This record gives sequence, structure tokens and C-alpha cells, in this order.
Amino acid sequence: MSYKNEITVPLLDLKAQYQTIREEIEPVVKEVIESQYFILGPKVKEFEENVANYCRVPYALGVSSGTDALLIALMALNIRPGDEVITTTYSFFATAGSIARLHAKPVFVDIDPETYNIDPAKIEEKITEKTKAIIAVHLYGQMADMDPIMKIAERHGLYVIEDAAQAIGSEYKDGRRAGSIGHIGCFSFFPSKNLGGFGDGGLVTTKDEELFTKLTYLRNHGAHPKYYHKMIGGNFRLDALQAAVLNVKLRHLDDWTAGRQSNADFYDHGIKERGLDKWITPPVRREGYRHIFNQYIIRAQNRDELLKYLKAHNVGCEIYYPVTFNNQECFRYLGYKKGDFPKAEKAAAETLAIPIYPELSYEQKNYVLDTILDFYQK
Repeated sequence: MSYKNEITVPLLDLKAQYQTIREEIEPVVKEVIESQYFILGPKVKEFEENVANYCRVPYALGVSSGTDALLIALMALNIRPGDEVITTTYSFFATAGSIARLHAKPVFVDIDPETYNIDPAKIEEKITEKTKAIIAVHLYGQMADMDPIMKIAERHGLYVIEDAAQAIGSEYKDGRRAGSIGHIGCFSFFPSKNLGGFGDGGLVTTKDEELFTKLTYLRNHGAHPKYYHKMIGGNFRLDALQAAVLNVKLRHLDDWTAGRQSNADFYDHGIKERGLDKWITPPVRREGYRHIFNQYIIRAQNRDELLKYLKAHNVGCEIYYPVTFNNQECFRYLGYKKGDFPKAEKAAAETLAIPIYPELSYEQKNYVLDTILDFYQK
């Protein structure tokens, strides 16, 4: 490398993002503080309306986190102890953990090795008389192949939940957005997401008015009206402060997505130009899909050594995810063993996320690629 001094490239730089929107954010935060209206209220309602339009759905409901979005979705669909829910074995823990929390049984499926999303061709063989739903995860910002999943669900009378925690604004084929195809869509506004709050937050979307009404009750302990409980729900409310922040950020989301896509193009080109494709494979983008690059995931030879080298040279990177669900200790009771899902387990051993956030400089992006090249040439 021909750098006089090592450059620091964090995996994500939220401070850089904040500086670009500070003047918009601080007045709305102050407004909420001065109103002392912190729980639900007009800010939450405004955000729900705006984000419903963005996701191209009639109904959106702000909730307390992406994990709680999954939990409330399963509750709304009457998932009960002993029911089975089919999902990928390769995702953030909440996907499977939410099923198990309701004492239902997570049933795992292997992935499409190109997109890392659930392989629709593997779903039908896992369906039993106890199966009630499928959770399709849109991992890393690219949607799962939803048409065959919806056809399978229709044939067998199953519900479909879209885990779109990493995929707000992602599109499938003819412009259908994440969270608009299944019965319920679930989103996370964890600060590191493309649309991230100043703390935890989440969202559920649906096209079904009855489901939306039920979700609304469940969000607030199943009460309607206050103190009169139609069902047992929970405290799944989105804070007004988070909604106010997210409302501002939502206006910038498409520009930030364009920045991430541009950075992905830069990496794709740079990998080929440097001959890095001998050692690493960039993300596969499906034609007709809109990939929002919540993460930029490479497959890398000697992945663990590369990770150490990058971190030693001040390049942020992370493994998403090092252990598939079938190999997690807490799911040992399900009876799976190592090797049951070879494509997912191979991905867990080979993949690495490198910085993709929109504020990356030209110099930082080159430094990331040059550091990777230096590792393989040393």
C-alpha cells in the first residue's frame, strides 16, 4: 500500500450521518421534550403514515423494536405452543428466538448461497400438519424470492411474515417493497440500520385491516379502550422521541440508499480491477431487485485471518453471522446437528461485512480494497 499513514475506516460512522441532519433533528427532539408527550401520540401517528406510504402498504404500526415486531406478528397470527414456523437457519437470532419465545417450534431451512436468503425450494418438504407460518428474511438488504414462497403458503393455508429488519425500501421484481407482500412485515430501527433511531424501535406493516386492528390492541397490552383488555398483549409501543427522529431520517433514506448502492458499485468494480476476485466474491444482486445494502457481504478465502488483518489496520468489519441456528446451544433441543444445512454453514464460515455506509470517502473505500489486496499478496 502507498499510504503514508494508515486510514481509519469504521464499519459504520453514525456521527458522520448525524452531522448532516443535526439542524433538522434537534428542533424536533426539543419539540417532543417540551410537549412531554413521550408515549405514542401525534409524532408516532405521523411517522406511521409516512412510513406506510414509503413501504407502499395501507397500514403501519410503530413498535418497540424489531424483535418485538416479530413477536407481535406471531401473536397476531395466533401462533401457539406446539405450532411450527418455518424459517431460515441463517439470520439474526431474533428471527428464530421470537418463535421459541411463544413455545412454538422453529423449523429451519437452508439458504440460497448467492443471496443468503431462504431457499424456497427447500420449504415445502418441511411442512407438516403443525406448520402455521413461514418467516422469510430479507437478509443484508436484498429481498427473498417471495413469489414461490407465497404460492407455497397459499397451497398449504399458511401465513407469511416478512422479516425485513435489514430491508426497508428493498424491492422485489415489479417494485413491490419489503413488508408489502406477506401477511405482516417486520422492521427494525436499531441505530445501525439504514433507517436507524436514537435507540430501539420497530415497525409492523400489513394490508389486512383486521390484522392491523389486532396488532394495535396487542401493542398496548391488548386493551381497547384503556383498561378493557380484549386479549393478552404486551408493552410494544414506539416512543414519540424515536418517531420524531425517524420522521426526519425517512426524508433522507433514498439518498442514503443511493450512496450505499454507489459504494457497492465502487467495491464491485475495485474488486475486479485489483484481481481480488481470485480470493473474494462480492454480493450477488438479482436482476429486477432493489438491493439497499444494509451490509456489503463478501465471501473470503481465509476469512478469519482477513478479519484480523483488517482490524489491525483500522478497517471495521464484522461476521454476520458466525453460527447458524441449528448450531446454537439454545436450539440443541430441536435435534439438529452440524452439517444439516451445508450452504448456510459454509456462508457462516466464509462471509464478512466491510464498510458500506454512504459517508465513506473515496480514500477510505480505496484503503479498504487496498488493505484486502495487501493481505492476500503478503
